[in-house]
Amino acid sequence: MGDRAEVLLDALAAEGHRLTPARRAIVTALVACRGHITADDLALRLREAAPQVGRMTVYRTLELLCDLGLVRPIFLGTGAAHYVLMDGGSHHHLICIQCQRVIDFDRCQESALAETLGQQFNFEVQGHLLEVYGLCDVCRVTNSQVPGTSEPPGT
Repeated sequence: MGDRAEVLLDALAAEGHRLTPARRAIVTALVACRGHITADDLALRLREAAPQVGRMTVYRTLELLCDLGLVRPIFLGTGAAHYVLMDGGSHHHLICIQCQRVIDFDRCQESALAETLGQQFNFEVQGHLLEVYGLCDVCRVTNSQVPGTSEPPGT
């Protein structure tokens, strides 16, 4: 089991939650896919590795991990929530508005912004999820767009 999975499991245990074989399997599978997965897709992956883990157990465990701030649901226009790992309380995406490609990035200068916002609004920031929308390199090259819009020129 990787370090990231151990961190999540340690956080569960620190909050007094049991580390059942099902929870261990769910956390391990979630980390293995880097946390970008729907609950149903995670349950499908687990069907092979841990057939004893039921779909509802996956949903309940994801809900628990969300309650603890360890994962967050995001909605990418597919209808189902995708769950992302909140490494160090934050997660970052670049999202292409044309092809829906999602690019993760770890380095975030937004910590300064979060700190400034916290001071401005007397708010204790405990994490953040940053999503930046635009056009990826492939879509920029293959589609001549009017800057700032998702519509082709002349429409």
